[in-house]
Amino acid sequence: MNTGLVHSMRGGVAAPDWARLAPADLAPVLRGVGVDPDGAVLEWHSARPLSSAGIVKVGGVRLFIKRHDQRVRRVADLEEEHGFMRHLRAHGIPVSRVLASAAGHSAIAAGSWTYEVHELGRGVDAYREAQSWTPFASSAHAFTAGAALADLHGAASSYRAPPRSAQILVSNDRLIGATDPIAGLTDELPRRPALGAYLDARSWRTDLAQALAPFHPRYRRGSARLARIWTHNDWHASNLLWSGADSGAHVAGIIDFGLCDCTTRSYDLATAIERNTIPWLDIQEGRGGSADLALVTALLAGYRERAALSKQECASLVAILPLVHWGYALSEIEYFQGVTGSAENADLAYDAFLLGHCRWFTQPEGELVLRHLETTLSAAP
Repeated sequence: MNTGLVHSMRGGVAAPDWARLAPADLAPVLRGVGVDPDGAVLEWHSARPLSSAGIVKVGGVRLFIKRHDQRVRRVADLEEEHGFMRHLRAHGIPVSRVLASAAGHSAIAAGSWTYEVHELGRGVDAYREAQSWTPFASSAHAFTAGAALADLHGAASSYRAPPRSAQILVSNDRLIGATDPIAGLTDELPRRPALGAYLDARSWRTDLAQALAPFHPRYRRGSARLARIWTHNDWHASNLLWSGADSGAHVAGIIDFGLCDCTTRSYDLATAIERNTIPWLDIQEGRGGSADLALVTALLAGYRERAALSKQECASLVAILPLVHWGYALSEIEYFQGVTGSAENADLAYDAFLLGHCRWFTQPEGELVLRHLETTLSAAP
């Protein structure tokens, strides 16, 4: 998309919060990672809304450059992501190489911005224009995506790093895994003033208690026994590169580790199901919509072909699915309230994402997904 518009949080397109990358941005960033900027050309601008990014051609090579506001990502925040990516790449997972400075820094601070530069990933960006929560185009895509996620988890199991320090626009189960998530959030709010300022205007303790009540006790019963590993946490078709544009293509590359953190295999797999099989954009706009159960089945089949899930992981996967967007939705509220100043998007994150996703799973369509998931996982892989 090169219209200057970006993907809207409600579907469709919207005016961007962030200016596009400009030619003047390129030279200092490229020099910072040892690339001669002479003749650099911006070929394409990303339509994703939470940062500015694009593809640059320079010296016969195409690179992907992404720019973040430093309130969202500092150098240290990005280098947490890049460390995980390097580990996966070293273990055979098709992750792009991140370029680094002579001093070894893979992120560059410039003014109020932080930049990262990647070699362009191999494969076809078949879902380039697809928004998050747009389902897979085929069951074959779901199957290969499940298999690729299992491979990533296998490689990630040997990665040792503490949980991320970044709070904004990161997905994890830190709060939802607590014995009392509301008490945990209350304790965090002094360190998250923008989120606190938003919640002060809401009856949030009552709202969250009602949303969590049907699901959290079941999740807590077994979650503490799950192995902790670093996970992608945004496993959507648009964050995968493909061997071709056809419906039978397989995963050829993995991109966008911006939400990664230390969680569990069940959490990451639940995120993949939520992101790719439920038509949230239609649901939140009142158009209804049912989950594609064939995609759920295929995704799980692909995963289980490569990696077994324990009985506890299967139970946790069913239990966490209605709650898996909870932590990220809070970080979205914090972002919209404290960084972009969008009251409309903050309300959307609170009402539709934080509360709405939980509530949907108490309705017939959501209950059907949970039953199907439970039945599928109980069958032999």
